[in-house]
Amino acid sequence: MSRRGLAAVASVLDQAASSATNILVLVLAARLSSASGFADFSMVYVAFSVLLGLNMAYVGQSLVLEKGELLGAVCRSAAAFTGAASAVVGAALALVGLLLPGATGRAFLALGLVLPLVLLQDGLRYCFSALRAPERALAADALRLVCVVAALAVQPSGASAGRLVLAWGLSALPALALGLWLLRPYVRGARADLRPYLRRGHLGQRFVVEFAVGNGSSQLAVLGLGVFATPLAVGTLRGATTLFGPLNVLFNSANAFAPPMLGRLGGKRATVRATALLGVVLAAVGAAWATVLFLLPDRLGRELLGDTWTAASALLPATGAQYAVMGLGTCALLTLRVLAPKSTLSVQVVFSLLSVALLLSGYALWGAAGAAWGLAAGSALKAAAAWSRVARLRDTAPQPAPQQAAAA
Repeated sequence: MSRRGLAAVASVLDQAASSATNILVLVLAARLSSASGFADFSMVYVAFSVLLGLNMAYVGQSLVLEKGELLGAVCRSAAAFTGAASAVVGAALALVGLLLPGATGRAFLALGLVLPLVLLQDGLRYCFSALRAPERALAADALRLVCVVAALAVQPSGASAGRLVLAWGLSALPALALGLWLLRPYVRGARADLRPYLRRGHLGQRFVVEFAVGNGSSQLAVLGLGVFATPLAVGTLRGATTLFGPLNVLFNSANAFAPPMLGRLGGKRATVRATALLGVVLAAVGAAWATVLFLLPDRLGRELLGDTWTAASALLPATGAQYAVMGLGTCALLTLRVLAPKSTLSVQVVFSLLSVALLLSGYALWGAAGAAWGLAAGSALKAAAAWSRVARLRDTAPQPAPQQAAAA
């Protein structure tokens, strides 16, 4: 297998390790906690997930677009900014935890104490992506997975949310140490510069808005559907989407690790050829996965989703179509991210909100199935709009990375 092929495999495995870590943390915490304890842990983990996404958008997504001879300095700067920013936010969370009463306050206090560790450990993945060394990210994230499972597995039954958060956070230390050691050869002698991240116009600011709109619209969709729909309809949609979790791993891998590879292909033609092929592959994988799920015997389906399987299985054609076109849309947005990074915001804003409207309209007309087809239609329209924007781009070399452009 070629080096590029090995890098792609390492990228997918790294994303799978990261996703498995998040899933197993919740599963183990749920088994160890009481109902109220897990509610506190879940609140903290939701807060962490939001902060993780914001850091990924502000630092990670702009970092993977960087290229040139100064990558070592850029990666050191990204790691330094992540550490400093997470320390400030962690201190604020710790203060909130001191003000909140009871177990909830202690859980947020614990999150504030460990936040710099977990955010910096995760942020190193994007440094290795920009450096085209995803196998180093895989090594650190695999160690993170092993350590967090071991740390939570030895906790006593009925452990408090604060104790579980501390165990989860401190278990990132070995992986963080390994990641920094693996990064050291690339950043030795380089100086960190935090000014680009504080400067107005930093590209990460646009990506943060995209993240907020995308996540905000999905939350709005759930809340809006909950107003009009029954809990069964909401659970059915979530159940059907959960079955496509493996595809989310592939899509996240493409977003996190493909930009450095694509940025080195040259102009528009080569980049579009590569992303179009990747989009067709992802769409085919989505259709194939939907077919496998649709043909799954009811006995196995109930093992996966319990009583929700019967209703969720009826939505598989619509959800499968949604994920197939999401593969095409992901690659279109990826193309724009590499060739014209500032052009993705308008597409994300308009069509994320349109997907919410189609979901609610679909439910009003045809129930849960209509809501699922509404989401599929929204994803299809976003993909079409993104590829249309790609077609209008001039055939030029990719735009320079934001920090390099500012320094030129």
